Amino acid sequence: MKRAFGPVVLKCLSGVSLLALAACGTTSGPAGGGATAPRNVGVLLPLSGPNAGLGNEMLTAARLALSRPLNNGQPATMALPQVDAHDTAGPAGAAAAAQAALAAGDGMVLGPLTSVDTAQIAPLTTQAGVPVVAFTSDTNQARPGVWVFGITPQQQVDRLVAAARAEGRHQFAAFLPDNPLGHALGDALIQSCQRMGLAAPQVAYHMNTPEAISSGLASLSAYDSRVAAANGQAAGPAGDLPADLAAALSSAPKADTTSPAAGGSQSQGDAGQNGAAAPDATKSGTPAAGTQSLSSPPFDALLLGDLGLSLKNVIDALNADQVDRSHVRIMGPGLWSAFAGKLGRLAGAWYAAPDPANRKAFVQAFATQMHRAPKPLADLAYDAGALANSVYASVGGRGYPTDILTRPEGFSGVDGLFTLRPDGSTSRDLAIFEVQPAGGVRIVNTSSSHPASVPGSI
Repeated sequence: MKRAFGPVVLKCLSGVSLLALAACGTTSGPAGGGATAPRNVGVLLPLSGPNAGLGNEMLTAARLALSRPLNNGQPATMALPQVDAHDTAGPAGAAAAAQAALAAGDGMVLGPLTSVDTAQIAPLTTQAGVPVVAFTSDTNQARPGVWVFGITPQQQVDRLVAAARAEGRHQFAAFLPDNPLGHALGDALIQSCQRMGLAAPQVAYHMNTPEAISSGLASLSAYDSRVAAANGQAAGPAGDLPADLAAALSSAPKADTTSPAAGGSQSQGDAGQNGAAAPDATKSGTPAAGTQSLSSPPFDALLLGDLGLSLKNVIDALNADQVDRSHVRIMGPGLWSAFAGKLGRLAGAWYAAPDPANRKAFVQAFATQMHRAPKPLADLAYDAGALANSVYASVGGRGYPTDILTRPEGFSGVDGLFTLRPDGSTSRDLAIFEVQPAGGVRIVNTSSSHPASVPGSI
């Protein structure tokens, strides 16, 4: 039986007495619940300056989670943890905010928001033995006792690779922008494939020009070799070709290179599946395959990372190179969710993100307090607060022990199930969304390893 954040509190959040939003500044609750069991929770966020709006919104979410009784067997007289808020945007920065929280005897710290601030406070909290759940998504900040709680590229890619492997995909590749997000996704794919016992993926990075995208994807998809195979010509030693292309050389009928189509002129009715354009003879020195479809590229799952206009250029290149999406599973970042209605040309593509159904009751409770829906980052603060509340109650008010924080079954939050690992990383059970032909998405796989619903979820 999985144990999560107490009884099913999503159904009763509207009846919880909520604490008012604190003004921008530092507020402290009562002293800790005892010398050996600090009770209060330090919350380190930007409560002034340019990010004050977001910081105060996340503080509201943390207060909302920490204000609710759990009714899971704790003594009726046991006081709930109180929020001890400190401003990381003050003159002395995050380090001073952390020192103030430690001086107040806080037993656990939620925040800070950024990677830079997390790096500043980690030595202080680690030396003091106080656990930190930081809202950054920079996995470089993860270490024992400091958990990276933001939704990371690694979590998204882990989920996508596991789902693709479950449907029989074994050869992974990535075509990614040469920027920090692209490299984070590429590194994540390499690690995911290694952990799951898959072959090392092909990873290619491109500059943000149509020419670089076209030539880079042609190379990654072995376009010239596939055209040569379709025409019964060897582009190089057979041993240098992928197995499916080598087989095509010996078994495929030779294309009619005397037809007008062989010169790159093809009617719209001859276009490949998914709107793929016929190979263009001017694209390389190899004759086009005419009306004959090309064999599959040397991968059956392809991770992309582009957004906006560059994503359009990538889609054009996929079609030109006949990367047939009936044979290749296209995958992308969770950022695609912001414009999923415009992704119809990538029908069948996947991305991983939290299931919005899990946060409906939280949104309702937050809207009751703030008269508007919360921003996504407020989810992190709420789940972190509920985590602290649950752990404190489950040990009868005896603090926030690491073995409970890192229990293998994890916790169920408004962004789905998550598990804090001993090394400071966080695993998340994200949902898989599939792009539909008319745009928009549907959830095709809601869980990778946990049941779809868990008693006591937030």
